[in-house]
Amino acid sequence: MSLDLKFTYTEKKDTRSGFGDGFLEAGRRNPNVVGLCADLIGSLKMGDFQKEFPERFFQTGIAEANMIGLAAGMTIGGKIPFAGTFANFATGRVYDQIRQSVAYSDKNVKICASHAGLTLGEDGATHQILEDLGMMKMLPHMTVINPCDYNQTKAATLAIAEHEGPVYLRFGRPSWPIFTPTDQKFEIGKAWKMIDGKDVTIFATGHLVWEAVVAEAMLRAEGIHAEVINIHTIKPLDEEAILESVAKTGCAVSAEEHQINGGLGDSIAQTLIRHNPAPLEYVGVNDSFGESGTPTQLLEKYGLNAENIVKAAKRALERK
Repeated sequence: MSLDLKFTYTEKKDTRSGFGDGFLEAGRRNPNVVGLCADLIGSLKMGDFQKEFPERFFQTGIAEANMIGLAAGMTIGGKIPFAGTFANFATGRVYDQIRQSVAYSDKNVKICASHAGLTLGEDGATHQILEDLGMMKMLPHMTVINPCDYNQTKAATLAIAEHEGPVYLRFGRPSWPIFTPTDQKFEIGKAWKMIDGKDVTIFATGHLVWEAVVAEAMLRAEGIHAEVINIHTIKPLDEEAILESVAKTGCAVSAEEHQINGGLGDSIAQTLIRHNPAPLEYVGVNDSFGESGTPTQLLEKYGLNAENIVKAAKRALERK
């Protein structure tokens, strides 16, 4: 069955490339932007910045804790450091340094984390961080951003360069549909209602925004009209957009490439329970680690694809 998608794409590209291109442009706009990388320049797509601004780029080697400490120190001199490595190293390995040297002292460090989630694929469970959004959103002062495609990641990278304060920017490895506008304005903390609906709200973040777009078309084919909201900023959370949508639809689904515990769904649940209790179903990883496989295989096995968002939406509707 062919679906009537509200958003379509003609090209796929990894979100890490959106970061790399945005980082280069941010460097051209502001001479205070500097880069640090823990021996993963190619994987983080930071090479073009390094070539154009070698005096503003620092290869720290496989020493992520040192990289965060260096980045925090550079802010004292007015620099805007973008510190890049894999997401599991950018959080789990250096949480103490981030908490003490960046968040506690409110330093203007941009922590740029690639290869997040199950869609890292064949590298397997040790590298598939599924706890990072929860770890980072708990830190006072920390802004947490999880864009959905190449264009939005590039726009987010440019936006955080202008934002004063610590930021965790999450992006990924796989080629993914490019379905958002090239000229978009990225507003930190402002959710984007992509598709209007009246029956159920789907709140999605990161790679699962595309799955939510597909799920909306599948539901609409059955006469169910879902509202799709792109929650690219996990913190600060756009509570107004969440409450406004659920007041209309009466139930919701959260969809994320992350553990259910501590993720976007938990933040939405806290918002609803304080202001407007309503049925909420979770699409996320249910208290388990990942494994090796292709991104598509893993999203299917762990229940993070459009079909599972449809099932969750129907469960939420039954609870209205």
